[in-house]
Amino acid sequence: MLKRILTVASIAATLIGSAAVFAQTAPDEIVRKSTTDILAAIKADKDLIAGDQKKIEKLAEEKVLPYFNFPHMTQLAVGRNWKAASDAQKAALTEQFRILLVRTYSTSLTQFRNQTIEVKPLKMAATETEVVVKTQVVQPGGQPIPIDYSMEKIAEGWKVYDVLIDGVSLVTNYRSSFNTEINATGVDGLIKSLSERNAKNAAKK
Repeated sequence: MLKRILTVASIAATLIGSAAVFAQTAPDEIVRKSTTDILAAIKADKDLIAGDQKKIEKLAEEKVLPYFNFPHMTQLAVGRNWKAASDAQKAALTEQFRILLVRTYSTSLTQFRNQTIEVKPLKMAATETEVVVKTQVVQPGGQPIPIDYSMEKIAEGWKVYDVLIDGVSLVTNYRSSFNTEINATGVDGLIKSLSERNAKNAAKK
């Protein structure tokens, strides 16, 4: 289940376009305006479809990840243990979690084929700072997959801090394993585990 959620979330994440262009745009418009361009770019890129990992990660870094609030995502994933972590530990956890998600997203970009995305209209007050943008992935021969983006407005603009697939949170799916690791080996143990996992993944390039 977690593998399926991560795969779909990786596809969902590619809907988020250039932060520099859409920083002041409404959150649903950010998703809607970027969808066509990004899907077209992926489908037209032979190197990406062939699995060029460096190019895939570059695309994820430039076009997807600027719209994610990694400190908040990491805080949610670590859960109750976040408060007990030092500032240095929080920074290390955030960096290693970011690297893990970059790898997850970029690896799954090559799975795009004939999917289309529908973004549902969003009604929000001008003063709102947290919203949920609802979308669904439509795929030939399969049931549409609902994907909800939990977004918040911070100084840099609207950022995603969680993705829910069929109502299941991407971030909180990590919480159980992270807490198990922290209970066994402490916060430093989780940092070491994530670092080793990321190093192993990097060696596979």
